[in-house]
Amino acid sequence: MHLLPAIVTLLLLALLPPPIPEPTGPPATEPLAPSAPVSRGTIEYLRSIDARQVDALAKPHSVWGKLLEWVAGPAERPHLIRPFGVTEDSRGRFVIADPGQRVVHLLDLEKRDYKFISGTKRSPFQSPVGVVVDAQDNIYVSDSARGEICVFDPKGKHLRSIGQNGSRTPLQRPTGIAVDPRSRSVFVADTLLHQVLVFDLDGKLLRTIGRRGTAPGEFNFPTFLTLAAGRLYVVDAMNFRIQIFSLDGQAIGGFGRLGNRSGTLNRPKGISVDSDGNIYVVDALFETVQVFNSEGTLLYYFGSSGTAPGQFVLPGGIYINPRNIILVADSYNQRVQVFRYRRVAP
Repeated sequence: MHLLPAIVTLLLLALLPPPIPEPTGPPATEPLAPSAPVSRGTIEYLRSIDARQVDALAKPHSVWGKLLEWVAGPAERPHLIRPFGVTEDSRGRFVIADPGQRVVHLLDLEKRDYKFISGTKRSPFQSPVGVVVDAQDNIYVSDSARGEICVFDPKGKHLRSIGQNGSRTPLQRPTGIAVDPRSRSVFVADTLLHQVLVFDLDGKLLRTIGRRGTAPGEFNFPTFLTLAAGRLYVVDAMNFRIQIFSLDGQAIGGFGRLGNRSGTLNRPKGISVDSDGNIYVVDALFETVQVFNSEGTLLYYFGSSGTAPGQFVLPGGIYINPRNIILVADSYNQRVQVFRYRRVAP
């Protein structure tokens, strides 16, 4: 009987993402202290997509589907447990990487359609954390535990894998991922390699960016990344900064430092850029999204700790579509929150 608590603890630890070293600076134990951010826009809360809605979509809606469940019993379906990476395809489907459930959810709210991807036939997902789509709506998923990028077509059929164990360019802990349609390149942040690796669409390694260190162009546990206007933005997590590169890997700027005031970073996670070039950074410990201009000056932030609409508990990934609709993976509230950015005229 004494073994049961230990077994339960081990099972819970197996579902958690791999640990990242703790910072050595001042902890952010309180909400962000104000520093008079300069507003250049407004954020409007639209809706939330939570576990109950996913469960409702996953149930059969056709007569034949309901009849099959009545005869064979209800099918086992994944639930939205811990959304982490999030994006949207050209069809308007939400694509959500869920390491808690070990699947990628595909949600079409307008058509009330639900699908999920659980990995390949031979290798189910272990920890899908990052997800993006390309111009053809192919889905790229980074599995940090398996050390590979899996590529699927829009229907969920496995097409190929990049950097899998045993290849000449194995990945150790791939997390953030981005696809550049012009150069037909895939950018992957490898947290344990302290590098960004650049592959072609067939998985051939083209080049690497950075190495471990604190100088410009070097990384200390990089995680999320995004592409915008010919620039690569990398969350250099344990250097507590955002680094900006050209697409050929040249460091051209950056901002951020460790702290517990607005405008500083403590547990930076997801990153995205809106149509005005403003940079959105999710901070899991602050439980806010901070918005910076291209020079790294704080414009404003939104969110706070809690479970109400517009509040977060350990948020993760973020995605902004061309219409400035913002998706934030509110991980431990088991939901994705949807916002809209509206520009304020000077």
